[in-house]
Amino acid sequence: MFSGTAAFAQKKYDDGASDTEIKIGNTNPYSGPASAYAAIGKTIDTYFKSVNEAGGINGRKVKFISLDDGYSPPKTVEVVRQLVEQDKIFALFQSLGTPCNTAIHKYMNTKKVPQLFVATGASKWGDPKNFPWTMGFQPDYHTEAVIYAKHILANVKDAKIGVLHQNDDYGRDYFDGLKEGLGKEVGRIVKVVTFEATDPTVDSQIIQLKDSQANVFFNVAGPKAAAQGIRKAADISWKPAHYLNNVSASVAAVMKPAGYDNSQGIITAAYIMDATDPQWNDNAEMKTWRAWMDKNMPSANKADANHIYGYAVSTLMHETLKRCGNELTRANMMKQAASLKNLRVPLLLPGITVNTSRPTSIRSRPSSFSASRARPGNCSARSCTQRAARGRPSRQHPRHLRQAQRDGQQIRPAGETGGRRRPCDRCAHGRHSLDPPVRKIVSIAAGPRPAALMQSLAAL
Repeated sequence: MFSGTAAFAQKKYDDGASDTEIKIGNTNPYSGPASAYAAIGKTIDTYFKSVNEAGGINGRKVKFISLDDGYSPPKTVEVVRQLVEQDKIFALFQSLGTPCNTAIHKYMNTKKVPQLFVATGASKWGDPKNFPWTMGFQPDYHTEAVIYAKHILANVKDAKIGVLHQNDDYGRDYFDGLKEGLGKEVGRIVKVVTFEATDPTVDSQIIQLKDSQANVFFNVAGPKAAAQGIRKAADISWKPAHYLNNVSASVAAVMKPAGYDNSQGIITAAYIMDATDPQWNDNAEMKTWRAWMDKNMPSANKADANHIYGYAVSTLMHETLKRCGNELTRANMMKQAASLKNLRVPLLLPGITVNTSRPTSIRSRPSSFSASRARPGNCSARSCTQRAARGRPSRQHPRHLRQAQRDGQQIRPAGETGGRRRPCDRCAHGRHSLDPPVRKIVSIAAGPRPAALMQSLAAL
């Protein structure tokens, strides 16, 4: 499945690794308000069982220990301590949820145990200077929200935005990105309502948003609350332009319980293929995944995007472990995870590859999609930034800035972005800022969704 050379040096081991076994820990909400994500943990578990049946990784079997934390941060702390101190795991992989990972962030880094490819897109995971043992996987929420904001401004006439978001770092990350993307138009946000992950319903919040006269609904919620919001909006005949965060873009987990008719025209972002989209029917990676599902998870619902997500991120972990070779130390694990170049991960949208590094900037994400890294060049002069913004970047400008221009990104002096000084996400240089491009909206055909249509923003 993968190519690449592993560091097959003299055998070295840390806790959780041996000649025969690698212990990988995981936390997942198999119960509680975010239990729709249980499909991810089940897929990862099944993936590594299939790897073990095929001989393991470099001759070693993977022991995947996944514990239920119910999406409760105190419970996450409890089970992670058990995994690290009792089970002696080699690394923690795909622990799910922004609040849950926040609760163990300092602990994992103090213990120097990899907290790898976390299942949350919060921007805080990109802080290798202060938290070198933590690395993200998916595109960050903040950037995703910036894209939505720019699409709203370009496509919704006289936009009045109502926001529903979970009352934690996950929700606030999206909300901050929305505000930054709106810039001087931030006043278009007319109502913001929040909810707790444990709230039984968001019905009252949806009524408040409708009463605000908002004609745009930014739905920042996990699968359960997102589905409730979609259904309640339909029940009260509120029909705004509806933007749904990517973490709830699942036909089986969200659109079906919300009602296909109620889910018409929802706009979301995508970086991974959708099994319900006919355009991927002849795709080789999709065919391989479907055959794997038929063999290993025959009763699972292929319309649930969480199964595709779980499979994709498992292949990334598989490759990272493979590259460790016989040096199964935690330090080498992080080294290999931070040395991925142009890696094609199955089921990501065509053209997306994974590139990782250890940037000096604490604002740069250590894991990113198609994001080249470069040190700041001689771009301290405002005139140089303005040259780039006009489409003629100086040869002395960082390579990523010249590439950004070709990719259609907007290059601005930092002080002109959202009314505040913000350094470049690629190199933390204070003189320029990059705005992500707003990709063309594409329609995804109905497939198994009776008469349903969900629009999707192309890859972040």
